[in-house]
Amino acid sequence: MTLPEGSGPLAGVKILDLSWIVAGPTVGRVMADYGATVIRVESPTRIDTARVVGPFHGDVAGVEHSGLYGNVNAGKWGLTLDLRVPEAQGIFRRLSVWADIVCESFTAGVLARWQLDYQHLHQLKPDLIMLSSTLLGQNGPYNQVSGFGSQGAGMAGIQDLAGWPDRPPAGPFGPYTDYPAPRFALTALLAALDHRNRTGQGVFIDQAQAEGTLQLLAPALIDYKNGGSLLERRGNDDPQMCPHGVYPCQLPAGRTESWVAIAVATDAQWRSLAELTEADASWSLEQRRARQPQIDAALSAWTSTRSAAEVEEKLQSAGISAHRLSTTEDAANDPQLAHRNHFRRLPHALHGETIIEGPRYIHSATPITTARPAPQYGEHNEQILKEVLGLDDADIIALAASGALS
Repeated sequence: MTLPEGSGPLAGVKILDLSWIVAGPTVGRVMADYGATVIRVESPTRIDTARVVGPFHGDVAGVEHSGLYGNVNAGKWGLTLDLRVPEAQGIFRRLSVWADIVCESFTAGVLARWQLDYQHLHQLKPDLIMLSSTLLGQNGPYNQVSGFGSQGAGMAGIQDLAGWPDRPPAGPFGPYTDYPAPRFALTALLAALDHRNRTGQGVFIDQAQAEGTLQLLAPALIDYKNGGSLLERRGNDDPQMCPHGVYPCQLPAGRTESWVAIAVATDAQWRSLAELTEADASWSLEQRRARQPQIDAALSAWTSTRSAAEVEEKLQSAGISAHRLSTTEDAANDPQLAHRNHFRRLPHALHGETIIEGPRYIHSATPITTARPAPQYGEHNEQILKEVLGLDDADIIALAASGALS
């Protein structure tokens, strides 16, 4: 017996997911969406940080209430293993033989101390694919530096670029490298699967999340290395667009702020905006940038007498990029997200129902459904140990007594 197989292009692919927080689990979530069988292995003694990060069901904090954890782990099966315990290490080795892919995000060297790294697992299963996704990779002078995506953004130079030029860096919101990194990792894993299917060979993927995120700065790095200017903080300013910023609007009832973002990329868009705001339609980009404070002040005066919805509608109708600041309520009722069925509702044993984001990629001929909500702690321990490894009740009792499961 084994766990029920998913449906979709990755049906039959088996993944052992030891990663945590966002970067690694997002990869497993996408692959589960497309049919892979993903076992999420968690420590029963060291709580995944994502489990204690909101938003929470009912605004009640708790390890089984996190919307973030629920979103990046939906579709997976849940198993608790304390890998410091030899019996748990034995179970993990057996599951590695079952799996096609192992994903992990331990600090470099930790799994090697337990002989659970790729070098040892490869001996048990030569065609195993393993992804190690860490902040700075498995080797080099900083390979022992651990942290979150906010530190990764700092190491990649991105943290310094967000903010106003006369103030300290504000950095992009949240653990930034946790979001581009899974896209690189997913591509690498799919390529590794193709390679294995053609050659029968296993693959080890050493992903340094900060280095991957550096690719987003490639044009600026190349420009600087070839004698160009150094990219620096510039607030909302953009050298290729003007105006380009966020402007105040009339406050609707019950709101404390209301803004609209506007970006003018072409002379034609500027002429359309000038017609609405009674500005000089003849100004080129260079002339507009020279008058940017004047333009921003005049545009703010125009938007502040109108609702954000009105400004958005007028500008979009004129072919100008504009979008009002969205609240949680706006996002919940957004017609674009509704059209794409972005928010999905799943039955949940503890909460009755939970809401997750839909699949990140939609294929025209491949219907995708998320089979189950994220697992509660150890929710599928017995099912996995019995159906995947063939253990009986006595075996499981002995495992529990050893401390392997809790």
